[in-house]
Amino acid sequence: MKNFALIGAAGYIAPRHMQAIKATGNNLVAALDPNDSVGVIDSHFPDADFFTEFERFDRHIDKLRRSNDEKQVNYVSICSPNYLHDSHMRFALRSGADAICEKPLVLNPWNIDGLLEIEQATGHKVNTILQLRVHPAILALREKVLSGRRDTKHEVDLTYITSRGHWYLQSWKGDVKKSGGIATNIGVHFFDMLHFIFGNLQNNVVHYASDTKAGGYLEYDHARVRWFLSVDVQDVPEAQLNAGQRTYRSITVDGEEIEFSGGFTDLHIRSYEEILAGRGFGLDANRTAIETVTKIRNLEPTGLCGDHHPFLSRSAA
Repeated sequence: MKNFALIGAAGYIAPRHMQAIKATGNNLVAALDPNDSVGVIDSHFPDADFFTEFERFDRHIDKLRRSNDEKQVNYVSICSPNYLHDSHMRFALRSGADAICEKPLVLNPWNIDGLLEIEQATGHKVNTILQLRVHPAILALREKVLSGRRDTKHEVDLTYITSRGHWYLQSWKGDVKKSGGIATNIGVHFFDMLHFIFGNLQNNVVHYASDTKAGGYLEYDHARVRWFLSVDVQDVPEAQLNAGQRTYRSITVDGEEIEFSGGFTDLHIRSYEEILAGRGFGLDANRTAIETVTKIRNLEPTGLCGDHHPFLSRSAA
């Protein structure tokens, strides 16, 4: 049994990490969040110590480390806002623990280099949640691409709409300096998936970008990709919207829909199993995706020219 601490216990994704810690037979000994709406802990680890101040949490983790207590922390799971990930991973490594960090790993690629140095200095490791890399449908597609013709490029459309209310832009997620913007906050794991399946990135064009949606074109070794991401419910296709659906997810490869909507609830457990077995995805596995979203954030949109995603014709008109 390994001991875990968790940073960001009141966040949306924290319960999935608590479930994964429990499902893999391990123990959560301490949790931190400035917000004290963390009753969900009782459903998983009611004996975990909880802190709302980082300084007290830091002191507690350090005390466990120095005393060689049986509750000494082996892993720190990081579910905090995106802009704090870098700092919290550094804290984990320097506290004598490995880190398990939610996406996006960091906001800029140069942060990866600094973390690599701290890994080498401490002997501890950063693991990341790249859950689509363990999704059975994505693994099957990757195998199909790898075993197919290598002298061709697939035509791919990626569409992801996950509606958010007015609160979204008022929270840290609406602040590009804290979240990295739409492409980073809701898209980085899809961009990692595209790299994982189709190889190295060759070209990156942004056609449109706003606070709530973005679209562009990416070209990889083995794919040409039109992508569209949105948190605006009005972008959900009419048929799905009329049926009460507020989320729409679609990936087509050469006109064929790739069904991967199921299985998401278990992906964090699967990710933890791989990490605990020593097969987690480390810092460098994230580099291409972080470089991709950093460039998207800084590129000047070209407008609706060239091979743009069809949803942009309606959404960005």
